[in-house]
Amino acid sequence: MTTTSDLEQLAEIELQREEEEDEEDQRCVSDGPSSTLSPDSSHPYYDVARHGIIQVSGDDNYGRKLIIFSSCCLPPSHQLNHRRLLEYLKFTLDQYVEMDYILVYFHYGLRSSNKPSLKWLREAYGEFDRKYKKNLKALYVVHPTNFIRIVWNIFKPLISHKFGKKLTYVNYLAELREHLNYEQLIVPPDVLRHDEKLRAALKGGPPPSVKTPPPRPPLPTQQFGVSLQYIREKNREAEIPPVVAQTVAYLKEKGLRTEGIFRRSARVQLIKDVQKLYNLGKPVNFDKYGDVHVPAVILKTFLRELPEPLLTFRVYNQVQDILDVESSLRVSRCKQIVESLPEHHFIVTKFLLSFLHMVSQESIVNKMSASNLACVFGVNLLWPRHGSISLSALTPVNIVTEILIEHFHTVFGSRCPPAQVAP
Repeated sequence: MTTTSDLEQLAEIELQREEEEDEEDQRCVSDGPSSTLSPDSSHPYYDVARHGIIQVSGDDNYGRKLIIFSSCCLPPSHQLNHRRLLEYLKFTLDQYVEMDYILVYFHYGLRSSNKPSLKWLREAYGEFDRKYKKNLKALYVVHPTNFIRIVWNIFKPLISHKFGKKLTYVNYLAELREHLNYEQLIVPPDVLRHDEKLRAALKGGPPPSVKTPPPRPPLPTQQFGVSLQYIREKNREAEIPPVVAQTVAYLKEKGLRTEGIFRRSARVQLIKDVQKLYNLGKPVNFDKYGDVHVPAVILKTFLRELPEPLLTFRVYNQVQDILDVESSLRVSRCKQIVESLPEHHFIVTKFLLSFLHMVSQESIVNKMSASNLACVFGVNLLWPRHGSISLSALTPVNIVTEILIEHFHTVFGSRCPPAQVAP
């Protein structure tokens, strides 16, 4: 009978064997994905966060937060306090565990030199109580090896059957496209290179790349994935897009006092069905679904699929600079930013933020304060023109979103004529 200590020894041997096989590709441990911004040095976990090990990559198509752990970003163990790493992981998850979320673990790059001990892994699993596991909808382990499978066997007695069903092994990055919005992921360059190597090593050469078919012209009735201008032109110059107007109207009537509104996801197929109805110009009756979270997810999905974010690409850098503005001046700065928006974007933003302010006024019942709503909506209101938004870049976006919600009447109370607004 194989004991736990035997398995632990086997895991160490297997990891060393994998390192030897991959010796020709050994590189210096990276400082994190090159596309991410370094966190501010005042970050409470700056010593860990600066490596880019953990990233929050927005929402997937169904309203679930994507949280990424990249082993290749782990520095040598003597350069990182693993207790601090665990605390930072909990600090990050604590911002999102009240809503549905997904974990993506990039295994490539784990070495004997940077690997946390199995004792640490046991302690970590023990510290992640039900609140962390309940709303985890899926755990994707990318590029698994025998080491991963051995470690899984070590932990199997501790892991519930329900939690075990959330685990999915992903052999190639292309497979992730079947499960989530791949374009949103922050994938370290080392992981991309490793994936290319694995694909090239397949018998018969690399598999055909997964190509996105050329975009078809949108339907006249299309609502998702098209610009605000397109929707306005095809809907008799309506100032508020039908999806926004209808979901907000329904939620005002039946969702304001729902605990955790906007934090829950809905059945994936249900969301696809509702999107299809909207895109075909057919009426949508949310009462028939019997779930107030369906219109909530549809609203977030609509915002997330806009070709340009509601707050527009042009203000992204201005929002990132909010951390350099004194706290007492941030509301007026946010007002300037909002007033610089194009007219139609301003109108829709004001309509949406008026509603979110209303939701926040019921926070004693629905538990959705301005801060909690900002955590959910920030990433759906603004993102960079190129690449995904990093965890460090998300902080100023959420700060601005919270100000827009909490100080709605001050920010949107009056608007100068566009020509008088400073860019």
